[in-house]
Amino acid sequence: MSEAVDLQAVAREYVSAPFHVWLGVKIVRVAAEEVEISMPWRDEFYAQEARTYMHGGVLAAVIDLVADLAIAARIGRALPTVDMRVDYHKAMARGELRATGHVIKAGRTIVTAEARILDAAGNLLCSGRGAYLNAR
Repeated sequence: MSEAVDLQAVAREYVSAPFHVWLGVKIVRVAAEEVEISMPWRDEFYAQEARTYMHGGVLAAVIDLVADLAIAARIGRALPTVDMRVDYHKAMARGELRATGHVIKAGRTIVTAEARILDAAGNLLCSGRGAYLNAR
């Protein structure tokens, strides 16, 4: 894990994945210590049409992807998720969201990362932590 990581190359590769393209994910900031992404609102994200808040599954996917992107920025590659927890703090209404992720511990077998999602006003929408398998 001591090799230099081309952070920009990792970011470009990560956001070019078809699911991330569909979500509309954009890299705001990428560093070995922390990454930040943004994602615009899409009408397909509604939990229910009568209620204008984002489906929790979309938020969970963003938690997973920004935590994994933080790992990729740290070690040079994304890892498969083996466990994940998401805590929902507030419903996400229309608007852009920002998500940050950082690595908590990079072990030889398991890497643990945390993520937070904020709305445009800076309110905490959800937070989470994932464990990722570091095996080749």
